[in-house]
Amino acid sequence: MLSSRTEVIVRSAKLADSARLSLVFHEAWQNAYAGIIPHASLQNILQRRDTNWWRSQVRQGEPIVVLEVSGKVGGYATSGLARSRGAYQGEIYELYLIPSFQGLGLGEYLFEACRYRLDSRRLKGMIVWALAENRRAIEFYERRGGRPIARVNERFGRDKLEKIALGWK
Repeated sequence: MLSSRTEVIVRSAKLADSARLSLVFHEAWQNAYAGIIPHASLQNILQRRDTNWWRSQVRQGEPIVVLEVSGKVGGYATSGLARSRGAYQGEIYELYLIPSFQGLGLGEYLFEACRYRLDSRRLKGMIVWALAENRRAIEFYERRGGRPIARVNERFGRDKLEKIALGWK
């Protein structure tokens, strides 16, 4: 639970955040996707995103914003140019919080940081993709005004999972 004295900071990731980013990624993905993404595929994804992977991303200057609550990194987000061409020029690629920080309104900080970064680049429209079975994510984005605009299937091992794009003009 957050108190009135809880300090919440959103900032750019630092090299020193790499181990914590790996932990956040692992906890958030296990929580969000266990039972949705086939186990072997999920484990493969988790293994690739270790501390060294995060260290490399920060060193390369990838635009990662972190959510720090009372000195503890508990979430991150990435955003940039939309990966698909069209009416939506900006994209939130990832936005994740550790499970104990979910449902407290903290995701809004990361969402707004991404929106600000995309707006400052004068990108028109914003898109985010979420697995259709990840209702918590879809509802999070819908509460912020995102509307379903497209559906595709993505392969995870032998399984095809539906993804939904939500957009903001």
